[in-house]
Amino acid sequence: MNYQDRDIIQQKGEFFVVGVNKGEIRTTNLGGIINNEAQTKSRTEAAAEIQLLLKRLEKTNPTTTEIEKLTVVAKATEAINQNPTLKARVINALKAGGTEAFKEAVDHPLVNILVATIEGWRETE
Repeated sequence: MNYQDRDIIQQKGEFFVVGVNKGEIRTTNLGGIINNEAQTKSRTEAAAEIQLLLKRLEKTNPTTTEIEKLTVVAKATEAINQNPTLKARVINALKAGGTEAFKEAVDHPLVNILVATIEGWRETE
């Protein structure tokens, strides 16, 4: 059996069930597809959580001046840093999907400042 044969499931014999394929099913990229879907879901969930955090902080803190914006980002950074699971998910989301994709997923004006801080964490790990 060569390498390519391992990625093919042969279906032989009599099948009396409607809808059964008597051919072959190629599994070569199946694991990659499943992993990509899981990464996309994780990245989307992490981005949604960060977006919610920023919106919640923005409601209770003004963001008119640069100092006020930095204060909100500092509070968000502190909240993420105190939640190791969220911190790991955010760092992994940046690694897997890239910075720009994560920024688009968060869709909040303060995300650019926050991502700069998170990228600093990513570099130290």
